[in-house]
Amino acid sequence: MSNTKRVFIPGCSLPSYNPQAVEATLSFLRDKLPGTGAILKCCGKPTKALGQSEKFKERYGELQAEIDRLGAEEIIVACQSCFLTMSEYSPNQKVTSLWELIPQIGLPKEVIGKGKGSDITFAIHDSCSTRDRHSIHEGIRWIINELGYKTEEPPHTKATAKCCGFGGMVVPANPELAKKIMEARTAEVKSDYMVTYCAACRESMVKGGKKSVHILDLVFGPVWTSNSEFPVVPSSPIASWANRYKSKKAIAKVLG
Repeated sequence: MSNTKRVFIPGCSLPSYNPQAVEATLSFLRDKLPGTGAILKCCGKPTKALGQSEKFKERYGELQAEIDRLGAEEIIVACQSCFLTMSEYSPNQKVTSLWELIPQIGLPKEVIGKGKGSDITFAIHDSCSTRDRHSIHEGIRWIINELGYKTEEPPHTKATAKCCGFGGMVVPANPELAKKIMEARTAEVKSDYMVTYCAACRESMVKGGKKSVHILDLVFGPVWTSNSEFPVVPSSPIASWANRYKSKKAIAKVLG
């Protein structure tokens, strides 16, 4: 694909969690913003977090080359780490968070109010990496309100959001500490149910003892109730990589 004005980059964690959500989001964007393309590629943030500067430059350079090859003037991202990384390293493109964009273009008409009959109250977990991005916080709440679900605000929310326990590569470096952070985060939430807008955060909330979904599960998935079967932690890294492969095929199908 060439001469694509904008490109959707779903990140790494969302495609490894829910290929159907990736496909539905891209289809939705192409319906609302015709000609939107997509790239499934890591931005390299994990290598940057580990201090592997040269490896990060290499990986981001590969991504930037793909963006430039498509001729994209705007990057739409679903991942908060991607948002920050690309905002810094892709100065020639406008970088837009999906959570700021959706309130501007509206949700699919058929999903508005779908959660009004649900008996669940979802506690909202904000991503700590964009805790200073008020427009993202408001966008998330606008989406949930339009869907009709009831919400709970934790004591630490929006600008005071706590880390989910996944940030800074702490999980592979110190899994015991990561578990304590996850449990500390979920302990301050009254509801048994949480919604995130990061797939890694969602997994952390589950490990912390809550039933949790990604916000795109609310938009494009079923109506969630206390009788629903909630997604769990991936059975293995292989399952996550299999989902990324499914996401790649799904993107190719949407783009034709």
